[in-house]
Amino acid sequence: MSLPITRLWRWIVVSLGIISLGLVATVSNCRAAELRVATFECEVTPPLNGHPLIITKPAKVIETPLLARGIVIDDGQKRYVLCALDWCGLCNSSYDLFREKIAQGAGADVSNVALQCVHQHTAPYTDGDVQKLLAHDEKIPLYVDFDYLEKASDALGAAVKKSLGQFEPFDRIGTGQAKVDRVASYRRMKVDGKVQTRWSHTKQPEIRDLPEGPIDPYLKTITLAQGDKALVRLHYYATHPQTFYKDARVSYDMSGMALKQLEEKDPAFQIYFTGCAGDVTVGKYNEGTPASRDELTSRLLAGMEASIAATKFRPAEALEWRTAKVRLPLQTDPGCTPADRLAEMNNKKAKPDNRVIAGWRVSFNQRAERPFELSALRIGDVRILNLCGECLIEFQRYAQNQRPDEFVAVAAYGDLAPGYVCPDKAFDEGGYEPSASGSGRGAEAAMKKAIRQLLDKE
Repeated sequence: MSLPITRLWRWIVVSLGIISLGLVATVSNCRAAELRVATFECEVTPPLNGHPLIITKPAKVIETPLLARGIVIDDGQKRYVLCALDWCGLCNSSYDLFREKIAQGAGADVSNVALQCVHQHTAPYTDGDVQKLLAHDEKIPLYVDFDYLEKASDALGAAVKKSLGQFEPFDRIGTGQAKVDRVASYRRMKVDGKVQTRWSHTKQPEIRDLPEGPIDPYLKTITLAQGDKALVRLHYYATHPQTFYKDARVSYDMSGMALKQLEEKDPAFQIYFTGCAGDVTVGKYNEGTPASRDELTSRLLAGMEASIAATKFRPAEALEWRTAKVRLPLQTDPGCTPADRLAEMNNKKAKPDNRVIAGWRVSFNQRAERPFELSALRIGDVRILNLCGECLIEFQRYAQNQRPDEFVAVAAYGDLAPGYVCPDKAFDEGGYEPSASGSGRGAEAAMKKAIRQLLDKE
C-alpha cells in the first residue's frame, strides 16, 4: 500500500525521532472517543522519626498526609502519565526510582512519565546519591532511608496499576485561567541596585512591603471531560507553596489544603502542579502564622474556582507527546565550583545540613554527562510542559511566549538535581538563587532550546 508523500514523511519523522535535536515526538491521530483517562492517588507520608523531611530533620508531627496524585492517559496505542508528588524534591537515582515504578505500574515507557514535585518544604527532599556519598560519615544523620524509598515507590506503582481498571473515555478538553489575588510575590527584589531576598516568611517590613514584582499572576486549569462531565482538573500556578518550613511537621501546606477544599465542592479529580517558582514565594503576604496560611489557602482556592468558572471546552483532538534531553552546564563562579562543593561536603567541621546541601551539588556535578529528560503533552491547542529543576519564572514566561495563541501550562520540579535553573543575568545580579544553583551560566540557552523543541518551534 502506497502512502501520500506528506503522510510518509510524517511517519518517518515520528518513527525515527528528530535525533539531531535530541527530540522524540510521538503523535497519535486517534479519534477523540479513543482517548481514555484513569486517576490514581497514593499516600507518600514518611513515618515519624524515619526518612527525614527537607535535609535531615525527621518528622515529629503529621499535620496532613503527603500524596502522589496523577493521571494515566491511554490513546489506544500508548500510555502517558502526569503525576504531582507532595514532596519538596526528588533527585538523580531517587527520581529515577519513582519514575520507573510509575512506568511499570502504567505499562508505559519511562519517557512517557512526567513526575513533578509540588515543592512543599514540610516534606522530603531526597537524593539517594548523596546518602551514598556521605554514608561513611557518622557525623551525618540519616538522610535517605533506602528501604522506605523502595516501599513508597512500590506503593505508588501499585496505585498506578490499580487505576488501569478504571479508565474512562474523554472527548472534550477545557481550559481556563484566573488571576490569583495576593498570594505570589517575586523573591529577587532590588533595593538600591542590589538583589534582596524576600523569603517565604519575611520579617523585614521594608522588604515584605515592596511591590509584588514580575510574577505570573495567572492560575491555569485544564479539564478533561466526557460530554458535560468533568473527570479531571489539572491546576498550574507558580509560587513556592509553603507558609511554614524548617520545623518537624509533615504537611501538604496551602496548595494541598486548597485542593482538599475544592474537592468538597467539585467532584472532578483535582491535581495541583507548581510552575517555575524558583524566584517566587508568598513572602509579601505571609507572616508565618496559621492565620496567614488560612488566608493564602482561601485566596488560592478562589483562584482555582475562578479558573474553573472561566473554562471553555472544545473537542479533544489528536494527542502528541514530545521529549527533549538537555545537559545543563556546571556552576563555575568563585565559591561554587565543583571543587568548592566537594570541599564543603567533606568539611567535617561544617554543619551536617550544610554538608548535605553541598552533596546535592556534588551529585549533580557527577552526573554532568547524563542529560535530563523533559516532556510536553499536546492535545489540540493545549500544551503542558514538564521541566526539570527549580526553574526561575523567566522560563515559564518564555515558554508561554513561544505559543501566544495556544494554552501553555508549565510544571517545574521534575528531577531536582540541578537545583535552581537561572537565566544568565541572575549570575551577574547575585542573590541567593545563583549561589545555591548546581547549574551555571549557559543553562538559560540550553533550557530555552529544549523548550523550543518541546513546543515544536525548533
